[in-house]
Amino acid sequence: MHDIRIIRDNSEGFDAALGRRGLPAVAQSIVAIDERRKSAIASLQVLQEKRNALSKEVGQAKAARDEERAQALMAEVASLKEAMQEAEEAQKAAIAELDEVLAALPNTPLAEVPDGPDESANVVHHVFGTRREFDFAPRQHFELGEDLRQMDFETAAKLSGSRFVVLKGHLARLERAIGQFMLDIHTQHHGYTEVNPPLLVHDDTMFGTAQLPKFRDDQFAVSDDKWLIPTAEVPLTNLVREIILPEGELPLRFAALTPCFRREAGAAGRDTRGMLRQHQFTKVELVSITTPETSRDEHERLLSCAEAVLKALDLHYRVVTLCTGDMGFASQKTYDIEVWLPGQQAYREISSCSVCGDFQARRMNARYRPDDEKTFGKGARFVHTLNGSGTAVGRALIAVMETWQNGDGSVTVPDALRSYMGGIERIEAVS
Repeated sequence: MHDIRIIRDNSEGFDAALGRRGLPAVAQSIVAIDERRKSAIASLQVLQEKRNALSKEVGQAKAARDEERAQALMAEVASLKEAMQEAEEAQKAAIAELDEVLAALPNTPLAEVPDGPDESANVVHHVFGTRREFDFAPRQHFELGEDLRQMDFETAAKLSGSRFVVLKGHLARLERAIGQFMLDIHTQHHGYTEVNPPLLVHDDTMFGTAQLPKFRDDQFAVSDDKWLIPTAEVPLTNLVREIILPEGELPLRFAALTPCFRREAGAAGRDTRGMLRQHQFTKVELVSITTPETSRDEHERLLSCAEAVLKALDLHYRVVTLCTGDMGFASQKTYDIEVWLPGQQAYREISSCSVCGDFQARRMNARYRPDDEKTFGKGARFVHTLNGSGTAVGRALIAVMETWQNGDGSVTVPDALRSYMGGIERIEAVS
């Protein structure tokens, strides 16, 4: 959420920042709500002080055996209680309204983020490798997988409906190998701590990373207060909720390989063939918790860790900086890694690496105590949070299949994965 003091002190700057996301000016209406909150608090404080003074006078009147005055004072105290209740209700109503308004507002973009309405304004940051040349027409992953008889969408639809897949045999093993390979790189070489988090989380946990309330329709609810995670970012980031960390423990870096679940309510009609957009998919998630002073550098580091996976698999990709109209709700700045899919003849997102500033930390009340109290004071500060895919396992499977396909329909297993595949070098059709 947002710091109300910043909105008060720099209303024009706040409106300008949200205006870059295409939103109307809201600062003055937010300040007006906060004025009502402050007014109710002030009124309640005055009433409390008056009640306390009158209560003291009641005691004095009783001590003086002035029962008539004591009764009159007690009646006045009783009337003040009613006024105090009204002030408390006004305060609660203003706080609830303020929270609701602030919770619906996205993060403000960093100055260097390019402006634009949608993905057409994204800016290419850099490119790795070159497109593989084929002496045959490369096919899409679902064509390859079905001909290999190891990728079954028809049976998955019978079991669960659309946007599911059944993987079998060596393709199932290849997906598992990719996930394990990614996790090993990040934990053994990049310093991330492996976490096996819950796949079901509470409302407050989803709110902390901003999946709720904005993206409720994209989530799978399993009960009144339980949700299937759309990404391991949710439980990993919330590991520090309602905690004050010593600065010496930062940065914290977490990695998890989990199933993820999304309704894809906003993607009706998009990518209906194949595995690109599934309700259930597997992903390696990377989360960093750090200080405001180091979060920019951590963002670059996070990106390089995600890139290392694709480099090891020798996949051609590009990195783009998302514009203000395309980046996520909680993000201050986002890099997308887009892998080249020869079968589609298109770049498709395989990782999104974002720095969120203190936006999520405020929603989670996640703080740290600085070592340098002379500079920052003795109070706790909000941490900065970052997250990124390291990477999407299903999409990596797609990229491997399409990039390393052969003219006979088989798929060559990249060198980096062969030890995870028991030495298998090529995936061929089952008889």
